[in-house]
Amino acid sequence: MPFMKGRAPVRRTLQYLNAGRLILKDKVRIFSVNYNTYGEHHGGARDFVFWNISQVQFKNPEVQVITFKNMSPSPFIRCYYDDGRDMLIDIDSKNRHEIMEHLLKVVGKTKEQLDAEARMVESKDNPANFGYGCNRHCICEIPGQVPCPGTVPLPDHLRGKHIFAPK
Repeated sequence: MPFMKGRAPVRRTLQYLNAGRLILKDKVRIFSVNYNTYGEHHGGARDFVFWNISQVQFKNPEVQVITFKNMSPSPFIRCYYDDGRDMLIDIDSKNRHEIMEHLLKVVGKTKEQLDAEARMVESKDNPANFGYGCNRHCICEIPGQVPCPGTVPLPDHLRGKHIFAPK
C-alpha cells in the first residue's frame, strides 16, 4: 500500500486520525503553527506538528491549518477567528502533550458541547426511527411491515421451525 511508506506511516491511518481529541470551536477559521526545525525549545512544536497536526486537520475540515517553518525565533500557535480577532498561544519549551492539553482548554470545544452536538445529530424526530423515546414503539406499526408475533401469529412459511424441521 503506497500510503504506508515514509516516516511513521501510522499517522495516515483512519484509526489514528479519528483518535484526535482537539475539535476547535466554531469561531476558529485559521489555525497556524510557527516553529523552527532546529533548537531544543522548538522540539515540542516539531513533535506536535509531526504527530498531531494531521489529527487537527482531520477533525476540523472547515478550519485552514497552516505551518510556518523557520520564520520566527520562538514557537507559537496563532488562531484567527471569524470576527477578525486572533489569539496567540506560546508553546515555547513545551512538549507535544502539554501543547495538546493547553489547546484543549483554550480553543477546544468542551465535553458538554461535544455531547450536545452528538445528541442533536442523532435527533429522534426522524420518522424512520422507532423504539423507546420515538414516535413509533415497534417497526410493526409501520404499514407494510410484518405484525408483531405476540399479537398476530406469523404464517408457517415465515417460521424456522416449519421450514427446517425434518418431516
